[in-house]
Amino acid sequence: MRSKEENFYAVIMAGGGGTRLWPLSRKERPKQMLRLIDERSLFQTSVERLKGLFPAERILVVTVADQAKEFQKQYPHIPEQNYILEPSPRGTASVVGLAAVALKSRDPQAVMAVLTSDHYIGNEGRFKSLLRFAFDVASAGHLVTLGIAPTFPSTGYGYIQSGSRVEVSSGYEDQPDQSQFQGLNAFRVLRFIEKPDEDNAKQMIESGDYAWNSGMFVWQVEKIMSEFQRQMPDLASVLEEIGQAWDTDDQREVLDRLWPGIKPQTIDYGIMEGALDVTVIPADGLEWNDVGSWDSFFDVLPPDENGNILMGENHIGLDTQGSLIFSESEDRLIVTIGVEDLVVVDGQDVLLVCRKDQAQRVRQVVDILKERNREYL
Repeated sequence: MRSKEENFYAVIMAGGGGTRLWPLSRKERPKQMLRLIDERSLFQTSVERLKGLFPAERILVVTVADQAKEFQKQYPHIPEQNYILEPSPRGTASVVGLAAVALKSRDPQAVMAVLTSDHYIGNEGRFKSLLRFAFDVASAGHLVTLGIAPTFPSTGYGYIQSGSRVEVSSGYEDQPDQSQFQGLNAFRVLRFIEKPDEDNAKQMIESGDYAWNSGMFVWQVEKIMSEFQRQMPDLASVLEEIGQAWDTDDQREVLDRLWPGIKPQTIDYGIMEGALDVTVIPADGLEWNDVGSWDSFFDVLPPDENGNILMGENHIGLDTQGSLIFSESEDRLIVTIGVEDLVVVDGQDVLLVCRKDQAQRVRQVVDILKERNREYL
């Protein structure tokens, strides 16, 4: 019988850019590096909440070289060899595949929890219980995803439709106290729906059998590798060649040579939508938020008596309500008079002003700047 602890690994995906939090989040300073909620960066918080479940030596971080240096400064406890460096971003499918290659070389029996570096989770105890339960489900051979109960008809999240309940029996001898799993269940996934329009989102919420896709997964390395072989054979072939060179003197050369030829793809489109055996665990009580846009801070931070969220001290507001004011500058004063439901972000070289209900469109501005080859990115 295997020990429950020794085969469970956390893989933190930390290579994204977080463009919807522009102008604060930039190419050289993506949102996971930023201190937005408290004195810790989102990356530091993501690692800290794994304490008690994963020791630092069983936490892997997949990112790019420039970001890895900053992450190592922010959290030096993770061994340097646990940073898996992508030569360039190629989507989350390749991120998961590269992490699976590294883990297969280290521990062929590994079960990997694929986690994010930039989400907010308020109930960390519940989070650990969910991961322990997900480990049991994954150890029984299922691909596991965590589903978030929808609170509004979002068009920015993917959705998961659940079916019948799945009985769980992992066969591990050192089971934790089962009371922590009270109320946790796993259900067969019927289908994934990626970013629906508002009418379809409303219908799915009303049906009651859909969850938001959290982007967090748990599975056996061998199980996800077989899905790559079945659904993404070109990527699987590349990963196999990388795997043969892993932990050898040729590792870097092979990775740099093969990586540019990988077609960018997400794990959701590339694998999860067509996977044969997927279960979803409802992540109720997690207090989850992807902190994906400026308006999302109204769900994470407590507002003042006027419904405002003030991030930075240099602000005077008269008759200002329901607005978010963020300032990095200690030298420039922001004054708002007679406004409501605004987002004002002073990023020193860029000033963003928009209605709160238009905050998601910041990504469009980033796309325009990319087309014009402008700075500020």
